[in-house]
Amino acid sequence: MSDNDVRITREVVEKQGLTMEEYGMIKKRMGREPNYTELGMFSAMWSEHCSYKNSKPVLKLFPTKGKQVIQGPGENAGVVDIGGGLGVVFKVESHNHPSAVEPYAASATGGGGCIRDIFTMGARPIGLLDSLRLGRLENDRVKFLFKNIIKGFTDYANVVGIPVLGGEIYFDESFEGNPLVNAMTVGIVKNKELVKAQARGIGNLVLIVGGPTGTDGVEGAAFASAGLSEEAAAKSSAVAIGDPKMGKVLREACLELMDKRLVIGMQDMGAAGLTCSTCETSHKAKTGMEIDLAFIPRKSENMSPYEVMLSESQERMLVIVEKGKLDDVKRILAKWNVPVDVIGTVTGDGMVRVKENGRVVAEVPAAALVEAPVYHRKTAKPKYLVKANQLNLSGIKQPKDLKGALLRLLSNPTIASKGWVFKHADPAAAKNVVLGPGSDAGVAAVPGTRKAVAVTTDCNSTYCYLDPFKGGEIAVAEAARNLVCSGAKPLAITDGINFGNPKNPEVFWQFKQAALGITKACKALNTPVVSGNVSFNNENPKGSVDPTPIVGMVGVINDRATITTQYFKSAGDVIVLLGKNKEELGGSEYLKTVHGLKKGKCPAIDLKLEKGVQKTALEAIEKGLVRSAHDCSEGGLAVALAECCISNPDKKLGAVVSVKPVSRRNDALLFSESQSRIIVSVKPANVKKIMQIARKNKAPACVIGEIKGGALVINTIVNVGVSELYDAWSRAIERKL
Repeated sequence: MSDNDVRITREVVEKQGLTMEEYGMIKKRMGREPNYTELGMFSAMWSEHCSYKNSKPVLKLFPTKGKQVIQGPGENAGVVDIGGGLGVVFKVESHNHPSAVEPYAASATGGGGCIRDIFTMGARPIGLLDSLRLGRLENDRVKFLFKNIIKGFTDYANVVGIPVLGGEIYFDESFEGNPLVNAMTVGIVKNKELVKAQARGIGNLVLIVGGPTGTDGVEGAAFASAGLSEEAAAKSSAVAIGDPKMGKVLREACLELMDKRLVIGMQDMGAAGLTCSTCETSHKAKTGMEIDLAFIPRKSENMSPYEVMLSESQERMLVIVEKGKLDDVKRILAKWNVPVDVIGTVTGDGMVRVKENGRVVAEVPAAALVEAPVYHRKTAKPKYLVKANQLNLSGIKQPKDLKGALLRLLSNPTIASKGWVFKHADPAAAKNVVLGPGSDAGVAAVPGTRKAVAVTTDCNSTYCYLDPFKGGEIAVAEAARNLVCSGAKPLAITDGINFGNPKNPEVFWQFKQAALGITKACKALNTPVVSGNVSFNNENPKGSVDPTPIVGMVGVINDRATITTQYFKSAGDVIVLLGKNKEELGGSEYLKTVHGLKKGKCPAIDLKLEKGVQKTALEAIEKGLVRSAHDCSEGGLAVALAECCISNPDKKLGAVVSVKPVSRRNDALLFSESQSRIIVSVKPANVKKIMQIARKNKAPACVIGEIKGGALVINTIVNVGVSELYDAWSRAIERKL
């Protein structure tokens, strides 16, 4: 009996992740009952992972346009203008559920799939970033996941020859049963040579280019759109396996095809594989497509049409070319030793028609697959917030040993050096990297120009747990602040939305509030949303993960001479604080690390103040007045100052700092995580100029100290040698592993 002889019952429908109401819609759109292969195609395309059926109404809130925007949401990646006829192409993708099951393979394919999203558009990838959330490193399973996620991600990047530019890693018990593994890729394109995922031109040929099709990753999109139950966690067959060697030659071959104008449209076969690539490229071009599965090379014999259509085998592209250019296409692919097969043609009837040896096995309107039902979910403010937002500092004793508290924070894996992670990256891949992991942002040179692109990923999940609106605002503001500290003008963002079950009104409230916060900050800072990814149902038997709307942001540096790093440069330089210190310990790493509390109200954010501080820092950097710049984030002022002292790989420098108290609590002065603060160091002769720029931009600014000695001294409350600071910070993760 073939798959298509399977009788469609309620049990079969629900096992595909569809409701009976949705099944009724499918029958209505098709005018008949679907067969099993067709049902699988709908299951994949109507999953949240592919359709955004639960998130779409909220995502429409995002600002997506601006003078700098060349391509907004709707393509494989977003594109923004950086001048000189060039654009930066970027996208974030998640691989959460697969990474909980097969961390090495899944993290590798997560990065690999994101790379393909970039070069599919004709852009050369120049860098990768990761954004990870895991449980506490005291847990053996978390250690296993962490090691293998890092190894999978960097091994793939090393083989394909793309540098890891940076990223972020947070550890919190919320993610113990459900890690979040997000990857961001950035590339450069000539704006006039941008390629889109459209199957234009009736009669044009449909090619499958790259590796063979196997049973790995079948039902991967549906798997990624469901909760992570124990049964699901054992489903390793839903995890695709990557081939980085093929990934590298596939990239070069595709870029050459596009450079020689031989491609009409191209799409990666990522989530939902052939199903997604055929129906989406057809729908965007308002055409149709007819393919025959008999022409598709396979890893396994006796694969059913269902398996072939839903396989997520990696390193495969759907490519649309003109008949007359097929020989040229084959010649280039043969040069790179990349397999190619003609599997069908573009039609004009709007149907995705799938044959096997000439016999129709599936026939579905492309629009029916792509235009999934959209749901407007209910919202309800979470009950946990009543207790979680309560924080009475008078009942919390300050540590007598504030030096010890600082050292504990520096050795907290969330704050500590991620050198152990990034040492796995191959330095040979970093030829265009100007500033790699370890500063506020990663920076890559734009070949053939004086320009550079700065990139970062940011989100504080604890803030979003306590106040998702403010957490969303802060994620955007901090990302922009990190770029500014590197000397870049922020341009736009890609969002990586990671939440629990959208059918839970409290989870959906979190999501909507975070989206509203992101929207407000993006409008204020002129950083529209041009691409992104939504991952719901990040849950395990213990409950939902903390809400995590990751912000990946890009910025442009017009002259590489102005690139700025976070670490202090020379004794005798003056330390200036832009922004204001406040008593805001709610949601801080200090409260979590020293007192075991995850509560209170997260820091406030004043976007006018944020703009003023960022404009001051960027203007001063571009005028050559700033020697170092570093934002205050997790751990507060004391941690930021310590990082300025110890993060220079060649030279550690002490500092003597005198700061006005913010209250009677010395711990609040040291570890408050008040926003909109940047520490800059300048030559004494330039202090006056910095102050003038700050006044012009209505940004608070004050001299707080000097770079000197071999210790970090803050008022009379902390005095700790730089070697002790460095030892606590630099090897904390290795010690736990």
